[in-house]
Order: sequence, then structure tokens, then C-alpha cells
Amino acid sequence: MRMKTAQILMECLLEQGVDTVFGYPGGTILNVYDEFELHGYKDKIRHILTAHEQGASHAADGYARATGKVGVCFATSGPGATNLTTGIATAYYDSSPVVFITCNVSENLIGKDSFQEVDITGITMPITKCNYLVKDPNQLADVLREAFAIARSGRPGPVLVDIAKNVTAAEAEYERLPLSEHANHGRLGAMLRRASHELKAPEPDAGDIQTLLDMIEEARRPLVLVGGGVIRSRGAVSEFRKFIETLNAPVASTIMGGGACPGNHRLFTGMIGMHGSHASNHASDQCDLLIAVGCRFSDRVATDPATFAPNAKIVHIDIDRAEIDKNVVTDHHIIGDARRVLELLNAKLPAHDYPEWKQWVFSQKEVSLKKDEILHPHEILETIQAVTDGDAIIATDVGQHQMWCAQYYHFSRPGQFITSGGFGTMGFGLGAAMGASVGNPGKVVVQCTGDGCFRMNCHELCTAEHYNIPVITVIFNNRTLGMVRQWQNLIYNKRFSQTDLDRGPDFVKLAEAYGIQGERAATQPEFEAAFRRAVAAGKPYVIECAIDKDAMVHPMVSAGTPVTDFILD
Repeated sequence: MRMKTAQILMECLLEQGVDTVFGYPGGTILNVYDEFELHGYKDKIRHILTAHEQGASHAADGYARATGKVGVCFATSGPGATNLTTGIATAYYDSSPVVFITCNVSENLIGKDSFQEVDITGITMPITKCNYLVKDPNQLADVLREAFAIARSGRPGPVLVDIAKNVTAAEAEYERLPLSEHANHGRLGAMLRRASHELKAPEPDAGDIQTLLDMIEEARRPLVLVGGGVIRSRGAVSEFRKFIETLNAPVASTIMGGGACPGNHRLFTGMIGMHGSHASNHASDQCDLLIAVGCRFSDRVATDPATFAPNAKIVHIDIDRAEIDKNVVTDHHIIGDARRVLELLNAKLPAHDYPEWKQWVFSQKEVSLKKDEILHPHEILETIQAVTDGDAIIATDVGQHQMWCAQYYHFSRPGQFITSGGFGTMGFGLGAAMGASVGNPGKVVVQCTGDGCFRMNCHELCTAEHYNIPVITVIFNNRTLGMVRQWQNLIYNKRFSQTDLDRGPDFVKLAEAYGIQGERAATQPEFEAAFRRAVAAGKPYVIECAIDKDAMVHPMVSAGTPVTDFILD
């Protein structure tokens, strides 16, 4: 049938099963927004109007991470589009599937420095899997189908579709296709017919699988390192858990791998790297075989690549060939989707056990936790864990509170820990928490944030209040940029340059200004009581927690040094 291209866009979203869009309108995208009213798409697709485009980008990202579906975000041209770039980069670094749809000025105005014109495809080229500028109305449906397929396939990631405004006002032929038929038609079908553009993950090499099985047979001190690739791969977590139970060796995690191995599992040693546990870091130093599944060996994990796992044969399992030997030189690698590789390993792996090795690993001393009259970060996380039976979804901003969440909350499933691991985006948390809550109605969603980060996204409280998105915001308020102060304390001889946040607002009054209940807590009993009230309320809530200005993340390894050289125990 023939219809307006803006309506075709909405129909394509329905083809993909999209039920929620986060966005912010503007002049060039008005034809698209008009469709919500003109043809009743507001009754088929829920639109969440955020306070800022960046909040919309993080909300779409959080929705994707928490549901496993592709997130969708709308924005207008110029500053509307550029306000998405931080969110796009955040999704890119953490392999989160989001389709960003922007509209540019009309085709005859492109390249003329027109009002609110920007080359958003050029700007986002390094931080998207693929992007498009649509100038032909007849190509829009094909482009959108291809964009969603690319976003969710292989190593997931963000895709941007920019549409000239005149295209959204034009008409074109549209044939509704079920999702199962997209790969057989149009641009997507043509791309899949080209051998160099296979969207399916490569089938792991049988010889590579056998080589790893032989290496496991020879090992006496193996360590498994799990990363975000296991979380992103559909069905990989169950295969991963079967693998570690059979191997029966210690398991460490990157921050993005949180939830792949339950935090209270008998084999779990905790996070590895700059703020990794003693058990994980020492295990990586003494193991003779390191099996890394779906991780990037970033500088926060392999703090000094030259000395990382010095006694081990390193095996890297990853879907992205570009990650192999990029940061850490490996002895063996397997290219493929984590689920499929683990499935093949599990089919042949016999039961193992390493009692002496495990006893040594778990004997490594860990940080003793303080218990006194003041409120400590670990008590906040332990209380959230206890009150929600460990079922809450935790979204964070970036800094000390993020590390405390990774250390002290026992994540048990994929999509439960939503954090900006690769890009380290302050201001990510509230938008991501809203997206996670919208995608998981009925689940308790907690945004853990610092006072510095919260200042960067607190305007989104109006979004949470308006749509009654029941995010509980817990502010770790130490009146400073805590992680930066920690570095200044330990490395810069206590020169605390520009890190004190000796200014407003009053966070409780701010919450109340947005029509949201706010409370303060200075002790563990006060926090527990406030948090129980927040859970029972079932609506947005803000709890400000007063913590010590010099509370630190223990342990800590300095950048560029071996992971066992702790400068803070």
C-alpha cells in the first residue's frame, strides 16, 4: 500500500515488536511525532518524553540491557542529535543494541549550514556499528529493517538512522513483512546473500574447541574470567554456568560480566582488575590457564598487559575477531558466539576438580568491612540485597558507588546490573534505571549514584514522576567527587583540586520540588527503614545517604601496574 513515509517508519517499528520509544521532539522530526496522534500509534507504541535527549539515549540503552530487546530513541536534528552522542558512545562501548532515529533538515538544505543542521552520521561514525542518512523515501523501510538486524546481530551495538525531513513528508509503497521474512527481502536479504556480510555468528572451529579441551586437561591451576559477552549472548549464561560447574575452577568477572556467575556462588572470586578482589587478582597472577569468555581485557582489567597472567596460557573466546590480541597477547583463541562455544565445550568436557588450587585462591585475604555508628557503603548495598532478596535491578552512574555495587551486591542474572563499564558515563544512571523499569514492570529498580553524578541527571526526576516510573534513587553523598578524591588522596599527595562539592542542592527538597518523596539516612537502621518505605511506596523515591567523605574503594591497583601491586588494601 502507499502511505506517508513517517507512517512507514512507525509500521516498521511495529514489525520489530517495538513497544516503547524514548525521545524528545523538534522541528525536523515533527512529521514522525505527528503520527502518534494522526494514525493512533500512541496506542500501539508508548512514548516516554524525557527532560533531555541524553536521558532518552540512556533510557533506551537501559531498556535494551534489562530486557535483551533492541532499544529505540528519537531525537531531532542539530543539538537534539548531538545530545545523543554520549549515550550512543556508552551503548557502543558496552555492546548494547539501540537504534537511534534522528531527522535532519530537508535534503535541499543539507550542507548549507542550515538552522539546526549537523552531519550526525559523520559525527557518530566511530561510535556506531553502522549508520545511515536516508534521502530516498522508497529506501526507508529497507534501511530500518537492516538497522535493527545489525543492532541485534553478532556483537550487538548501536545503529543510527538519520532521515531528511522532506523524506518524512513524502509517500512511498509499503508492504508489511513479518520479522521472520526480513532476511529474505530488500537490502537485508541482499546483504545476507553476500558472503562477506553474514550477520550470523561464525561457527566455532572444531579443532579450536579440541585444543582448549586439551589445554584444560593439562592445567592444574585454571581460572575462568567472564565478561559482558556472556551477558549479551542469548542463552549463554545457562551454558556458562554448566561449564563452570563441570570445570569446578575459580571464576572471576569483569564489571560487565556481573550476573553471569551468581555473586554468592561457591566458585566466584569477585571482580578482577583495578578494584578487583585479592582472590581474583592473585588467582590471575598464579593460574596456569586463563580462559576469558567475552571480555576485552581493558586497561581496568589488565592494568599492565605485559604482566597480566604471567604464568598462564591465555585463551580468549570472543565473537569479535578484532578483540583478539588487541590488548593482551593470547596463546589460543576461539572465534564465535559465547553460547555456541560453551555449548560445544560442554558436550565434551569431563568433570574436573582442583581442591588445592581453590583452597589457595579463596584463602587470599579480603578487605574487612567496618561496622560502627556511621553508614558505610557496603551496608547500603547489603541492605538493598536483604530487603529485596537480591532481586532488585541495580543501575549505576560512575565512580566509587559503581565499584561498591560491583563488589557488595550479589548479582544473579543477566540484565540485573546496568552500568557504564567501557565509556564511564557520569549521568548514565537515572535514564538507564527508568528504561530498565519500563522494560521490567513490577521489578524493584534502584539507581545507585553519587552526589556528583546525580547533579548531571537529576532533571530526569520529572520524567520518573510524570510517568510514575518507580525508580528508587539512592545517593551516596560524600560531598565530593569521590573516586577523583581517592586518586588525589593516594597518588596526588592529598592535593584535592576542584573535587569538593560544597554547594547545593538540598537533594530532599529537590525531590520534593519534582513531586517525589525524599528522605535522608545517616545510619544503617535509618537507611533500612527509608528503603523499606520506598519499596512499599511503589513510586519514584529519593534517599540521600550521608557517607564519609574519605570512604574509599578497597582494594585498589594503580593504572599501569601489575594487578597484584595493591596501593590500597
